[in-house]
Amino acid sequence: MEIKITFPGGKKVNADFDGMVIATDQSRMHGGEGSAPTPFALFLSSIGTCAGIYVLSFCQERNIPTEGVSLTQRIEYITTSEGKSVLDTIVLEIHVPQDFPEKYLKALIKVADQCAVKKTILHPPKFEVKTLVSPQVS
Repeated sequence: MEIKITFPGGKKVNADFDGMVIATDQSRMHGGEGSAPTPFALFLSSIGTCAGIYVLSFCQERNIPTEGVSLTQRIEYITTSEGKSVLDTIVLEIHVPQDFPEKYLKALIKVADQCAVKKTILHPPKFEVKTLVSPQVS
């Protein structure tokens, strides 16, 4: 997969791939317009939406209605000894309605744990950053 990163103006940074564009921007406090999520907010939301697709698929495969089913993701920070705030815990809560089949409650946790984003964080890839000089166009 190749993703092209472009700079459409201001503090906006876009990711273009497969005919889609994911737009990001910085908050007004950080010099942006606040017109799109920040890259870090997208990263965090990818965890919850990834777990969510597993929960959704689980319910759909069993013909369990998803009305009233949702996930809440909470982000917990700690302060280091240097006084810096760092991400410590990501909590995912799966909310189900009263009539959700009790026999599937623990299974929902197992399917949410299958999230590919979470697995990637637990076993991070190597990063390689390069600078390439583009040839001049005549």
